[in-house]
Amino acid sequence: MKYPAVLPLADILPELDSFDTIIDVRSEGEFALDHVPGAINCPVLNNEERIRVGTLYKQVGSFEAKKVGAPIVAANIARHIETLFADKPREWKPLVYCWRGGNRSGSMALIFAKIGWPVVQLEGGYKAYRAGVSTALENPPEVDFRVICGTTGSGKSRLLETLERVGAQVLDLERLAAHRGSVLGHLPDAPQPTQKMFESQIWDKLRHFDPNRPVFVESESKKVGNLRVPDAVMARMRASPCIAVNLSRPNRVRLLMEDYEHFARDADALNGQLDHLVQLHGRAKIDAWHALANEGAMPELVDQLLVEHYDPAYLRSIDRNFTQYAQAQVLDLNDIAPEDFVAAAKALHAA
Repeated sequence: MKYPAVLPLADILPELDSFDTIIDVRSEGEFALDHVPGAINCPVLNNEERIRVGTLYKQVGSFEAKKVGAPIVAANIARHIETLFADKPREWKPLVYCWRGGNRSGSMALIFAKIGWPVVQLEGGYKAYRAGVSTALENPPEVDFRVICGTTGSGKSRLLETLERVGAQVLDLERLAAHRGSVLGHLPDAPQPTQKMFESQIWDKLRHFDPNRPVFVESESKKVGNLRVPDAVMARMRASPCIAVNLSRPNRVRLLMEDYEHFARDADALNGQLDHLVQLHGRAKIDAWHALANEGAMPELVDQLLVEHYDPAYLRSIDRNFTQYAQAQVLDLNDIAPEDFVAAAKALHAA
């Protein structure tokens, strides 16, 4: 094969995991919105440089823009080679892409090929990749979903994490979305990814699953925080066999106190989230919950939220949305210690 090789996504996908490094040469801003999973960002034009060259292109013309952009691109590529790739052997095989597979990735691929590396450039760039992901998620792989169901605080997320640790296949949508999937689900130390990044992560997980083994997933709603689960993936989940996790309400309160410790320490933040429930429960009820938060009566507040908000909402939706829930396998958890989740996960994984 002659290098640099310019290949379409269809030819690259079967070999995607074989590349030693996937290099996204777009600006850091473009990269942050979404990128091929596992890619590193090596901008040949950073945010400011891209704006400068792009403005020149629009206002003056392509020739003048290229004259200004070429030395910037060359200097940035040289710096990346010197700082990141100077120790790479001759057989190091990188995949390079930009927005549309044009000058930015073409410049880096050409220099890499001149050095002697077997570099591949993605034809059509990120735009082609994104189209491929969208198409794939419209008809996702036929994986054998097993849906973990249970009322809020029953340990579904902990069970998924434990299942993954014992070797089971898991699609943890809340972890991918950086959100716990409720009005209090925002994680204080992790902003949610973009919708495109969320979809990229789902696509990447799905393509790696063994279709002959079950994939455990939580009974999510269509939205996880601000992000939407792809329709076809959601449809597959909702038609799949279910596992109903049972945990006593006192233990659910204990678990939620642990998982939402940041709210237990910050009544103002908690009250701000509870205000989103005014339309459902009325101002008087929300004010009463505010008072409990302000008094530090968190276990009582959590118990009331379960009884009056979360449990009724769950019961209204689960039978309607998950068609096999009535025949769900029942999984009883006696406590919330790590060993309880390990025992449950091992039993499910071995089944």
